[in-house]
Amino acid sequence: MMSKASFFFLNISFVLLLQYLSVLCVSQNFDFFYFVQEWPGSYCDTQKSCCYPTTGKPESDFGIHGLWPNYNDGSYPSNCDSSNPFKQTEIADLTSSLHKDWPTLACPSGNGIKFWSHEWEKHGTCSESVLQQHDYFEASLTLKKRSNLLQALNSAGIEANGGSYSLSSVREAIKEGIGYAPFIECNEDSSGNSQLYQVYLCVDASASNFIECPVFPRGNCSTQIQIPSF
Repeated sequence: MMSKASFFFLNISFVLLLQYLSVLCVSQNFDFFYFVQEWPGSYCDTQKSCCYPTTGKPESDFGIHGLWPNYNDGSYPSNCDSSNPFKQTEIADLTSSLHKDWPTLACPSGNGIKFWSHEWEKHGTCSESVLQQHDYFEASLTLKKRSNLLQALNSAGIEANGGSYSLSSVREAIKEGIGYAPFIECNEDSSGNSQLYQVYLCVDASASNFIECPVFPRGNCSTQIQIPSF
């Protein structure tokens, strides 16, 4: 029969093991980030349409979708720490910048909190070993400024005016402007035309520097894509 002391020791060991596994899960490693930006004209120019945020129509510029930890094999972690929910107070000083550079276009109209909360809880909590909540959003805003996708496209004569461009020319323009090849994700307008929807850039695991992507998602664009106005 097990003594009280042995039983107590066994219980303590079990609790410590659970704590270790919990920390291990929260601090799991990842290899790089996808930094994803979306073109609002393509988000809105679909059968689903869009709703402008309660703060008003966003600028005619790419908006942040998210900063997503990924593995080199193409898989990714998600929802890593339910004990660390989104807290608006932690990003109070960033709110005006987030309204500008990370706006929500989902319906019904919102103030962005639901969008940012989803991104933090699904993706951001998987980067806690590198970025706490304020760091996560601040790093994303910094990467947005550094990439300046619209300038890269405009410098190559590619404008968001409803025109059609080759997929290769769009990729090359962004690579020329930023120094690294992007992945382009497309969606379809109400007439079934392929249009530039999101641009993926890869960032190192410290969320500091753009890098060549170890792996791309599966492509879904036509060879010619449109960029609708917004």
